[in-house]
Amino acid sequence: MSNKFHSKPFQSTKEEIKHKTSKHGYTLAFTDQNFLVREELRPVRLQLELLRPELIMQDYGVEETIVFFGSARLPDPAAAQQALKQAQLALTENPNDARLQFKVKQAERIKENSAYLEEATKLAYLISTDPRSTFIVATGGGPSFMEAANKGAYQAKARSAAFNITLPFEQESNIYVTPELTFQFHYFALRKMHFLIRAKALISFPGGFGTLDELFEVLTLMQNQKIEKMPILLFHEKFWRRIVNFEALIEEGTISPEDLELIQYTETAEHAWKVICDFYQLT
Repeated sequence: MSNKFHSKPFQSTKEEIKHKTSKHGYTLAFTDQNFLVREELRPVRLQLELLRPELIMQDYGVEETIVFFGSARLPDPAAAQQALKQAQLALTENPNDARLQFKVKQAERIKENSAYLEEATKLAYLISTDPRSTFIVATGGGPSFMEAANKGAYQAKARSAAFNITLPFEQESNIYVTPELTFQFHYFALRKMHFLIRAKALISFPGGFGTLDELFEVLTLMQNQKIEKMPILLFHEKFWRRIVNFEALIEEGTISPEDLELIQYTETAEHAWKVICDFYQLT
């Protein structure tokens, strides 16, 4: 890690903390957590969530990332297959039960979507092993598609970054993330900013509100030329065309036809990696 900045001849902050905290009742402002979480300190906390990951990424020489978005809820393919079998079995016992019919239909969709977890792992592995690549995989650090991508980098013995978020029912960092490049956020806005600061491509797998939020923020920024153009790849075209009717937005006059050129659909890791390599003319 970088250590080029020195405070000498002033006493270092670390030395100051060590010296002063031994005195009863004496608290430095930046060591006082009760003070830092006050409502009035929100601007400071926002700045800290921007600066801390940025400086650490610089310290570890991370310059370019490929970001993976996707659901944190979809199970692995084996578990999805087992859940489908159970739903089908329950329906055979009560074939007219509308709730069970829905459960089977939902389980079929989950099984279809979960198959793409393997493509996330493959793509992250390709990114991390191709000698032409200088990219580091970055995810939200959670389970499902995020874990699958971090796993691919891990299998390649490469580093990967994780921008985690504190949530009431999820999520802990998955076991494949690189510890020194794992960051915890309180503010979604700062987390999404860090997704983009070094991004050279964005990969979006099937997901829910969070995935849609992340994807549409990127599309909005790129549409309005707030960020440079980069590949935006949507895995599982059938899912995306069912969930988002982009063509209807054109028909309603709310986006331009050329706005759809910002996205590309893909089904395989190999095709996605080729699109990225072609875009950056990696030879």
